[in-house]
Amino acid sequence: MKMIIREAKLEDAKEIAKVHVSSWQTSYKGMMSDEFLQNLSVEKRTDLWINNLQRDENIVIVAIVNDKMIGFVCGSQVKEGEYPSYDGDVTAIYFYEEYQGKGYGKELLQTLFEKFKMKGYRNAIVKVLADNKSRYFYEHSGAKYIDQCDIQIAGGQAALRTYAWDVI
Repeated sequence: MKMIIREAKLEDAKEIAKVHVSSWQTSYKGMMSDEFLQNLSVEKRTDLWINNLQRDENIVIVAIVNDKMIGFVCGSQVKEGEYPSYDGDVTAIYFYEEYQGKGYGKELLQTLFEKFKMKGYRNAIVKVLADNKSRYFYEHSGAKYIDQCDIQIAGGQAALRTYAWDVI
């Protein structure tokens, strides 16, 4: 299947929210409570994505297959004072479960890195829950583990790992 990659538009917010919620519900099963995951709201995530899409600092890129949005990636500059030797921050990359593991993520990530380079970024980070198998995707794409901290999420505590690409 041929994938179309393009920058997201404001009118994509609801479709991005649908992917976001679905991906959380499948990817974080067993890491977060079923109640929390089932109560995720496409409407609330749509509002979040409308806000994200209106922020100039965010780069949001979507993946379309057969006229259906199947995934997205979002990135921005690393927050000031956080990992000062790194430039870009991959803040989200999500796909519907049936499209995971097919190489689409690699293409989206590379597209985001090209946008980062256009902004003068030389390297990037990503944060991922330690129990999330997607960390293997980042490792396979050349990111190295650099840090870990505990966070509060979904009413519980989890380990959050930071990975980095020294060169993008």
